[in-house]
Amino acid sequence: MAEVGSTVPRRELGRLLRQTREQAGIGLEAAASDLEWSRAKMYRIESGQTPIRALDVEQMCRLYGASPEMSEVLVSLAKESKSKGWYHAYGEVIPRWFQLYVGLESAATRLRTYEHALVPGLLQTPEYVAELARTQSGGATDEEVAKHVELRLERQRILTRKRPAAPALDAILEEASLYKSMPGMTNQIDKLIAASDASNVTIRVLPLGRRLSDVAVAGNFVILDFTTRGARSAEPTTVYNEGLSGALYLDRVAEVRAYAEVWNQLSVEALSVEESRALMRRIKERHRD
Repeated sequence: MAEVGSTVPRRELGRLLRQTREQAGIGLEAAASDLEWSRAKMYRIESGQTPIRALDVEQMCRLYGASPEMSEVLVSLAKESKSKGWYHAYGEVIPRWFQLYVGLESAATRLRTYEHALVPGLLQTPEYVAELARTQSGGATDEEVAKHVELRLERQRILTRKRPAAPALDAILEEASLYKSMPGMTNQIDKLIAASDASNVTIRVLPLGRRLSDVAVAGNFVILDFTTRGARSAEPTTVYNEGLSGALYLDRVAEVRAYAEVWNQLSVEALSVEESRALMRRIKERHRD
């Protein structure tokens, strides 16, 4: 039977199971022996090639000495991995503190992100992040806002890491998003301009006055590409599309192709890197007026 739905939960489950085993200092063959499984079965599970029962995951968690919190996440992912499709509504099945997207983001080798209203998360300043946290969370305390900023800055470190190599980030954002009345917008634009100097970061702007196109209904999205590292096979390209109540993960070929076509259209309509930098400098001066 052909597989349907997203394989994201299963792939993330395999990645986390491998990390948990390695943190426990248990080798692949030793774990397979204790669980009375073949080495091939262990490899298929850890590489996300096959679903696994929640009961088996519980057994692995006991063997690895996983924390109750991590065990809860792993068992939840095992249950979700058998769904025909997958829509992750934060805090319902998988605990709120665990964000699946962060795991995918850290494993990707290329990120293509389009934002129509905001600066992409990996490029936001602390002040920008704090303002978003206050706006989106309503009555968030200063401590909660500070934690939100801390987590966002931690995510951003993937762009400058050495091992594994930092992913390539190709960002396209709407010119209108740069005119928003936000605290510290001049600093935010400075960060965008500085970030675009990095060899692995490309930032381009979609100018005002463009014609209406399919982009209007696509919404914000990120296309995550993965390449082979070591002996492990590449994961399929995945599209992440976030909404108010959750996030949609897409990795079927037709779904990914549709977003790739939108991305190609955006790439044609966006200004060049140099033109985008020049425009951002002009907009920054307007914020100072």
